[in-house]
Amino acid sequence: MFSPTAVVPPPPPAVERRDVHRYGWLIRLRPEHRDTYLRLHAAVWPDVERTLRAANIRNYSIFLHGDLLFGYYEYVGEDHDADQRRIAADPRTQQWWTLTDPCQESVAEPGSGHRWAPMREVWHLSEEES
Repeated sequence: MFSPTAVVPPPPPAVERRDVHRYGWLIRLRPEHRDTYLRLHAAVWPDVERTLRAANIRNYSIFLHGDLLFGYYEYVGEDHDADQRRIAADPRTQQWWTLTDPCQESVAEPGSGHRWAPMREVWHLSEEES
């Protein structure tokens, strides 16, 4: 039973909800490097994963269909370009890319500055009903 004189603890602080931005990317896997690429991604270096997390990347997945790689991640930061530069400046990530880049063939628009081709989201099922 509730007593009007009882001390009621304050409610927990509100959880800050950050906006989540979803990114999809596409690149071709060179068939002659398929085994190497899959072996590397079976054990991604922890330093590379830490750098991605520190750059506000979440739920990063890479899917394979035939010779196409589809990458998906969620970004929870406030400056995607700055965080991408932080990833690119990381020495361990640069080492990782020296191994993975030869396995890939870009399908991005020439002159776009992208290695992986960005994809446009056309639909998303949200957690909440509209």
